[in-house]
Amino acid sequence: MSDIKHWADVIADEVSSQGRKQLVATGITPSGHIHIGNMREVVTADVAYRALIDKGEDTDFIYIADTYDPLRKVYPFLDESYAQHVGKPLSDIPCPCGEHKNYSEHFLEPFLDALEHLGIRPKVYRADELYKQGAYVEAIKQALVKRDEIAIILQKLSGKTPADNWSPFNPICDDCGKINTTVVSGFDLDAETVNYECSCGRSGTVSMNGGGKLTWRVDWPARWKALGVTVEPYGKDHASRGGSYDTGQAISKEIFGYEAPYPIVYEWIMLGKQGAMSSSTGVVVSISDMLKVVPPEVLRYLIIRTKPEKHIRFDPALPLLTLVDEFERLHSSDKATPYDRRMIELSHAAGLCHTDIPFKHMTTIYQVAAGDLERILEIVHRAGYDTSNEKCICELAYNVGNWLKMYAPENAKFSVQEDLPVSAATLNDLQRAFLTSFADILERSNELSGEQYHNLVYSSKEDGTELNGLIASSMGVEPDSLEVNPKELFKAIYISVLGQASGPKAGWFLSSLEKDLIIKRFREAASYRP
Repeated sequence: MSDIKHWADVIADEVSSQGRKQLVATGITPSGHIHIGNMREVVTADVAYRALIDKGEDTDFIYIADTYDPLRKVYPFLDESYAQHVGKPLSDIPCPCGEHKNYSEHFLEPFLDALEHLGIRPKVYRADELYKQGAYVEAIKQALVKRDEIAIILQKLSGKTPADNWSPFNPICDDCGKINTTVVSGFDLDAETVNYECSCGRSGTVSMNGGGKLTWRVDWPARWKALGVTVEPYGKDHASRGGSYDTGQAISKEIFGYEAPYPIVYEWIMLGKQGAMSSSTGVVVSISDMLKVVPPEVLRYLIIRTKPEKHIRFDPALPLLTLVDEFERLHSSDKATPYDRRMIELSHAAGLCHTDIPFKHMTTIYQVAAGDLERILEIVHRAGYDTSNEKCICELAYNVGNWLKMYAPENAKFSVQEDLPVSAATLNDLQRAFLTSFADILERSNELSGEQYHNLVYSSKEDGTELNGLIASSMGVEPDSLEVNPKELFKAIYISVLGQASGPKAGWFLSSLEKDLIIKRFREAASYRP
């Protein structure tokens, strides 16, 4: 794979030959919780932008929030009071929590905060503001004049014949405030106004300057021309034959005289076994929630490691730890291929925290310390990790604490028992001899690393090692007749400290505990006879 280019660099190579200023665009309708599935679009756009920049291209990056789209229905997360607002532009609907300017900002603001945490910093446009600023006036005029030509394009490519009263422009009724219940009855190009009739009984006149919006299949190509978009990712639903990209491409060229942007079609992110994420069905994990449980560079890696046209299956429970492990191995590997290094490079962004502490090890440290940040920092220091950036360590601890609370399966959780667990009564003679001998060695040793603890346990089955000899002596047998199964010894460790037969990686676990505690607990367990 060393000679294979990353998909973002392939895109940059193909786009850069156009010899013009590049504008990478992405856009999402903030009608509900903006989730991990949506993140694929913005991360894809961001890495395409970064690949173009790395190639020396003059490139900008924008995000358009479709805040002028109408509310389609009362979604499961809304109360029935929103029925009266169905059909109104999202920017004209009250905020669900009452703390934001409007409905669209309620969902948009946390999404923009999440983008900042992911190191994604496009210039942000809101569709309602663009319309009110007159960015679409010329496109609206052209679309109204060429209404029949657009209708022919739509019928030819989509196979659907627009209604007789169809218009490429939807006025907003100045009485009921809805955008999907009006019909255009005339327009004045010089005055830049549109006449309409609404199903609520109202008729009136609105300005092309914010008095309505183009229908989606016309709005999209109009946006390309108005803003100068040259590259844009979009979901596979828009990429179907006769879909909105097909019609948009034709409308852009034939009506607006503009070449459609370079397309990057992406597949869905599937949530475990539940299927594709969707705000309307409630199958979601919000980006904000995910940033509570995993470092942002790992979320970027989730998208970056897979070609856009392939779907991603995402599970925030134990498979998430596998994903983090994979990222950390590549990040620290001195055998990484150029392709691997490029993935890691694109996963990073200015301002993102990174520590050398493996996520899995922090799950052990966090639980040993019972979430106490001061104790976490002490353990991290004792384990020999770089502690110069406490902010990043605290962020990782925050992620791990939330993962344990929100997604971790029960078998990943544990707590260090304050007193000797009663289950120590189940220990057999070999396990007791092992614990005593282990404590004897620790009393004469300096602090051990996780790897040294791990190796020490395994040395118990090797003839000639100190631990093997001590165990044999304690049991009154010859070392060569001693049969040791390390699994039984690990079990003794977990029973003594956790009160359960299994636990986290033993080396990391023991190195996270204070040596004096280990010695004391092992001696208590070895001598416990209820």
